[in-house]
Amino acid sequence: MTATLSLKNLSREFGTTTAVDNATLDINPGEFVGVIGRSGAGKSTMLRLINRLVDPTSGSISFDGVEITALRGRALRNWRRDCAMIFQQFNLVDRLDVLTNVLIGRLAEHGFLSSMAMSFSDAERTMAIEALDRLDLVPQALQRAGTLSGGQQQRVAIAKALVQQPKIMLADEPIASLDPANATRVMDGLKRINSEDGLTVLVNLHTLDTARAYCDRIIAMRAGRVMFDGTPNQLTDDVVRDIYGIEGLMEFNEAVTSTSARATGRVFVPS
Repeated sequence: MTATLSLKNLSREFGTTTAVDNATLDINPGEFVGVIGRSGAGKSTMLRLINRLVDPTSGSISFDGVEITALRGRALRNWRRDCAMIFQQFNLVDRLDVLTNVLIGRLAEHGFLSSMAMSFSDAERTMAIEALDRLDLVPQALQRAGTLSGGQQQRVAIAKALVQQPKIMLADEPIASLDPANATRVMDGLKRINSEDGLTVLVNLHTLDTARAYCDRIIAMRAGRVMFDGTPNQLTDDVVRDIYGIEGLMEFNEAVTSTSARATGRVFVPS
């Protein structure tokens, strides 16, 4: 069982814009947490703060008694290995085969020369094949990543994160551009890893139906602030209206209709 991830009074400012505003959260071991909110709410910035892709303006992040915001050098690289990040854009090398793309997730364990030579052990190759098998991608192992569908590429990205042997997995809108079938496969894969490995998962989502269907806990953000933190059942229509506001709700429904609805085939429209 992994440790609790704690955010305390966490803020990030970009000039005059406050992207994350005084966020305080405890993410418990093994939780599957969905983060929702309108565009610009601070969801992506919060995940990037946790992974230390950006530094906070103030506040702290800790995990297992370690102050994450103080990490530098190798200790920071190790944290990014332990806190794997999956992006909407997949972040694969199109010209390389699927297996090699997954093995790139092991480079944090290698020295400079080994990394440059892309030299991997038999044990690492076995680990990569097992990760691909969990995501139903073994038949594509020797196929160039750039020839795969978007959903397949996202599952390769999950396998790549999995071989890092992380303690936490972060996913930033992983299904935003996917069709319904591929979106389901990606979310099913994340949920299976969460359930079977007890791995803590935080995922940014645009669709409320998806958050309700997969997440144990939902966090909603608005203007950088945490406006809701509870179970899917507690996320009532009235709470949704408070989170999105009238204009935000119109924007949300329009976005769901034009893009995110393709990821689930369902649209949530509060009464």
